[in-house]
Amino acid sequence: MTSKILSRDDLQKQVAEWRDAGDFITLANGCFDLLHVGHVRYLKAAKALGGRLIVAVNADESVRALKGKGRPIMPDAERAEILAALADVDAVVIFPEHDVRALIREIRPDVQAKGTDYSADSVPERDAVQEYGGRVAIVGDPKDHSASEIIRTKLGPR
Repeated sequence: MTSKILSRDDLQKQVAEWRDAGDFITLANGCFDLLHVGHVRYLKAAKALGGRLIVAVNADESVRALKGKGRPIMPDAERAEILAALADVDAVVIFPEHDVRALIREIRPDVQAKGTDYSADSVPERDAVQEYGGRVAIVGDPKDHSASEIIRTKLGPR
């Protein structure tokens, strides 16, 4: 794999290769609009679950729908490139949907890792993970960091 940033089709092929090699697959996802220490801790904890870590990044349109006008601050290709530069990340994919259900059904990760702003029961996509017997893990430090809050307090209204 020359680049960690993969299309959906290439990701499916890569996951199949990893599975053939016996690798465990973990999926983390988010907007990652401004990378901050909470994101780094979340991804480090997701990687600690074992195996390969795939990070799914919301496309610009879905960030706008989720976060509102003026978002994202950085385009999806740049957010993906920054995430791909992290040692804990094995692959990055950009997805246009509002949640990762479709991607979960495509790659069937062993674990979907979500941050501590969720509980195991509140993860929106847990139904898709449970369909094939995967599990959801809540990882990272307490939700004390927020790109939205940084943008609001440091950059002002957009």
